[in-house]
Amino acid sequence: MADAPKEGRLTRFLDFTQLTDMASESVGGKILFATDDFFAPAENLIKSDSPCFKECEYTEFGKWMDGWETRRKRIPGHDWCVLRLGIQGVIRAFDVDVSYFTGDYAPRMSIQAANLEEEKLPEIPERGIRTGAAATPEEFEAIAELKSDDWSYLVPMTELKPGNPASGHNYFLVNSQQRWTHIRLNIFPDGGIARLRVLGTGQKDWTATDPKEHADLVAIAFGGVCVGFSSAKFGHPNNIIGVGGAKSMADGWETARRLDRPPILENDDNGILLVPGCEWAVFRLAHPGVITRIEIDTKYFKGNAPDSCKVDGCVLTTQEEEDMIKQKWILPAHKWKPLLPVTKLSPNQSHLFDSLTLELQDVITHARLTIVPDGGVSRLRLRGFPSSICLLRPREKPMMKFSVGFKANP
Repeated sequence: MADAPKEGRLTRFLDFTQLTDMASESVGGKILFATDDFFAPAENLIKSDSPCFKECEYTEFGKWMDGWETRRKRIPGHDWCVLRLGIQGVIRAFDVDVSYFTGDYAPRMSIQAANLEEEKLPEIPERGIRTGAAATPEEFEAIAELKSDDWSYLVPMTELKPGNPASGHNYFLVNSQQRWTHIRLNIFPDGGIARLRVLGTGQKDWTATDPKEHADLVAIAFGGVCVGFSSAKFGHPNNIIGVGGAKSMADGWETARRLDRPPILENDDNGILLVPGCEWAVFRLAHPGVITRIEIDTKYFKGNAPDSCKVDGCVLTTQEEEDMIKQKWILPAHKWKPLLPVTKLSPNQSHLFDSLTLELQDVITHARLTIVPDGGVSRLRLRGFPSSICLLRPREKPMMKFSVGFKANP
């Protein structure tokens, strides 16, 4: 039996730049159950965009709200919902956002979590359109098999603060190194919450990796993360290591236009633009390993794709990474190993490359994508083998030929 919820404290002024929202609908998060969705469905909790307010908009059930809002409870108990994380891993913090719920936000809440095996989960009824509805007896019976009452408490019962109408963030640190797959959000006794951000890092069981299969070593779902960049005016580099394909330009990394572009542009003999500047992003791999295959996708970037790119790798300790972050990644050139030379890119295109890695033992921990002169990229995939697996694989003849392939995007 889990510990009973106790009064907790808020944590404010946190830096979440290296964390991802593991519950967001954009990475596959899903609401499995909610006791009540009368005014607004729980699916709003995991929207990727920020909450908004429409002053004069109403539904047949009452005021339209961009969040999860239950009816005013007139029966014993309290409201709660269960969600499956899109990215399963270690949770570092929560952001419980009550923006715009100025007179009807939930006064208290708690958060529980569990690490469940997917193949052993019971069948949960699909929710469908929920506004105006409460959970049915059949739904209560199905969700009861998860025994969520007994899940571990990551945040005890805590009073929420409304903050400003447009910024009602309540932050909570989590002191746990455990891997989690599901979350239960309890509100006491009822009310509304705009968004629930589950901030953490993905975690993959690398011991279960098939040694014959490439793994995307930079994937955010496995624990990859951007640890430095030169510009992110229109989209953060973490987007390009996200789950699945990009959904639009907003789901990629896009920089501002460089102001040092020459008035008249020229190419070299290979068709590469001759420009003085570039933009870059550095990523810590989810697991040290050897990169053998690189994919750079410019889908949706039809008029603002980079002219060219290159990819380099290096080996850094945790302390060296911290030093580089403070020094804004001014790393000696000899530290970087070339994985992909300067290569022309095409707009709205998926580009496939073989890495220049010649030895299976050429393990890296960090990778740097450089684009010239600026622009946007929708996805970066660095496929290869984790270091522990690389050392077990038979040594193959080095592939000296550099090859490139293209996949056309619609």
